[in-house]
Amino acid sequence: MRLFGPLYDRVMMWSRHRHAPRYLAGLSFAESSFFPVPPDVMLAPMAAARPDRAMRLALITTVFSVLGGLLGYLLGYLAFELLQPVIVGAGYGEELVRAQEWFSVWGVWVVLVAGFSPIPYKLFTVTAGALSMALLPFVVASFLGRGARFFAVALIISWLGPRVEPRLRPYIEWIGWASVILLVLAVIIYQLQG
Repeated sequence: MRLFGPLYDRVMMWSRHRHAPRYLAGLSFAESSFFPVPPDVMLAPMAAARPDRAMRLALITTVFSVLGGLLGYLLGYLAFELLQPVIVGAGYGEELVRAQEWFSVWGVWVVLVAGFSPIPYKLFTVTAGALSMALLPFVVASFLGRGARFFAVALIISWLGPRVEPRLRPYIEWIGWASVILLVLAVIIYQLQG
């Protein structure tokens, strides 16, 4: 079954669309406060399709991610008691507890690290608001962490993308199915350890 090739082609086509930067901004904003899909999945093909705009796209992603983080902060500050059951119900209960523990140990540094890491950033934005973290350090740490991540993705992909993309396309089905299998194995291992 050919699933990933057509999907890959569609994403590459969307990444060249004239409104793609707007979609990237919307995804970046939503991911930092409530949406589960990271903006890297759109930033990477856009940087590969338009290497000349990669740094501009990283800036858009960073700015709108931080703005979305401010919404997450506000939601945590104003409505954490209402959001906590939703977060736990979505399967992020353990991660939320871990985020709270990390805040108590590392303070603002955890925002910087979370901004760069693959850990769901929204958990840290909401937790920062719930704990009434000082806003200016939160914003600075968010810009540094998110910016480092998105500029690194854009830089690497824009550099490698045009050279790798033609060689990658013939193997995309294998890569896609291998990723699915690895994800399923990781979930099974995680469930067996829990």
